[in-house]
Amino acid sequence: MADAAEMTKPSTAAAPRPGEQTMQVRLRALVWEAPGVLSLELTAPDGSALPPFEPGAHIDVKLPDGTLRQYSLCGDPNDTSHYRLGIRAISGGASSSYVHRKLRPGDLITVSTPRNNFPLVDAKHYIFVAGGIGVTPFIPMMREASAKSRSWTLLYCNKRNEDAPFLNEIRQLGGEISLHSSEAGTRLDVAQRLTAVEKDAVVYCCGPESLMTAVEEATGAWPEGTVHFEWFAPRSRPADETSGAFEVVCERSGLTLSVPPEKSILEVLGDAGIEVPRSCEQGICGTCEVRVISGDVDHRDSILSSSERAANATMMTCVSRAKGARLVLDI
Repeated sequence: MADAAEMTKPSTAAAPRPGEQTMQVRLRALVWEAPGVLSLELTAPDGSALPPFEPGAHIDVKLPDGTLRQYSLCGDPNDTSHYRLGIRAISGGASSSYVHRKLRPGDLITVSTPRNNFPLVDAKHYIFVAGGIGVTPFIPMMREASAKSRSWTLLYCNKRNEDAPFLNEIRQLGGEISLHSSEAGTRLDVAQRLTAVEKDAVVYCCGPESLMTAVEEATGAWPEGTVHFEWFAPRSRPADETSGAFEVVCERSGLTLSVPPEKSILEVLGDAGIEVPRSCEQGICGTCEVRVISGDVDHRDSILSSSERAANATMMTCVSRAKGARLVLDI
């Protein structure tokens, strides 16, 4: 990713999340991975193994100043002695500034257990498209692909090649790396590279919205399930998008609630005492997903695929709304 706006998934609330599983970890080490990019190594305070994770997983990080952010795990899933995160500093970014300026080895941090909205599917060949720090979820994926003797290509976009985080490590993983630098005039031509469907290949993309949108447009003809995105900031919404009032029937709770235009379903559920796990509250982490029993959903998240939206089986209650007057949810 180009900057920390895409690297982090911001949340405005600092209070503990209902239903969230958290634990304390100790910052073991800070390592410079590139100009402006630090990796953090986190361990259990008692030295025990941390909960396992799969490639593509992320954790919530609650910083000592109360802010909450989500970061991809970029370490080795086979080594649960520690977690590793990659964090780029950005001017004016409160969370990244806190990490770079104030966190020090030995500090205790509260994190969630890992969850994964970006799993690695089985394929013969992988094409990873990364913008800057957006490479972090791909490092465990590339490691696993190589371990399974699957080929992969990394299309790695940065302002300067020398600023590419984790590049030396990635070069040891055995895949093909194609560097693209805007400063050097070797910017990636997404349409030229990805418009043609490649047999037995899947595409994974993580980076700034401009890159994500370009990949999304270029791969429109690719088969369903072969192109995957990790949005670390909500995708842009239409400026004239409106939100009307509607009813939510909470099937298991026996309540019917009115959702006004200025409130999310998640907020209304919380006001009524119905606890739904939450985190980013911007439709990019998947924590508040619930099952839909009936009603048409206006999906506004950045997680579900087009086929999942068409199936209308689940929704993200933090941002998505009803298309009609009523939704029935399994809560």
